[in-house]
Amino acid sequence: MFEGIRRDIQAVKERDPAARNTAEVLLLYSGIHAIMLHRPAHWLYQHEMFFSARLVSQFSRFLTGVEIHPGAKLGHGILIDHGSGVVIGETAEVGDNCTIYQGATLGGTGKEKGKRHPTIGSNVMIGSGAKILGPVKVADNCKIASNAVLLRDLEEDSTAVGVPARVVRVAGEKIDPSKLDHTHTPDPVAIELQKALARIEQLEARLSELEQMRKENDA
Repeated sequence: MFEGIRRDIQAVKERDPAARNTAEVLLLYSGIHAIMLHRPAHWLYQHEMFFSARLVSQFSRFLTGVEIHPGAKLGHGILIDHGSGVVIGETAEVGDNCTIYQGATLGGTGKEKGKRHPTIGSNVMIGSGAKILGPVKVADNCKIASNAVLLRDLEEDSTAVGVPARVVRVAGEKIDPSKLDHTHTPDPVAIELQKALARIEQLEARLSELEQMRKENDA
C-alpha cells in the first residue's frame, strides 16, 4: 500500500508543474487524498463490507469533491488534477499512470447490471469535463479532449474530441476527415427517437386490432 502511495505522489510531482515537494503533495492535494481513501474503501468492498466501503467513499467525496465508487479498480501513478467534480463509477477500471482532470466522468448509460462503466488503459489523459459513458474500452496512450463525450472504444494512441467524440489523431498523425466513419457515429437523440417511433407503431397496430375486435363484436 505504501509503495502505491509513493508512486501516486511521484506521479503528481512529475506531471503537475505546481507541485513543489512531497510534503505539499501529501498534505494539500485532494486528488491524492481521494486515491488514498479509495484504497481501503476498495478493500472493504472486495471483502463484501459494502456499507463500510460506501461510508469511507462518501467521507472521501465530502472531503475532496472526488466521487470514486469503492468498487472501481484503480491502478498506480494516477494523477487526479484539481479533482473537483470527478466521478468514477462502480465497474470502472483505470490503468497505471493516467491523468484525470476536474469534472471528468467515467459513468454508465442507464440501469444495466454487470459491467456498465469504462475500462481505461495505461498512460491515458482524460480532459476536464470529459464524459466516457458505458462499458467502452480506451486503449493505452489515448487522449480524450476537454468536454468530449466518448461512447465507443478507442484504439491505442488515439486522440478523441467532440460530442460525440471522434478520433482526430492516431499515433500523433492527423486523420483525414474524409476517411472518418461519420455514418456509424452513435447519435443518442436519434436512437431515442427511433425507439419512440417503434413504440408508436406497436401501439397503432394494437389499436387497430382492438377496433377490429369491437366491430366484430358489434356485428
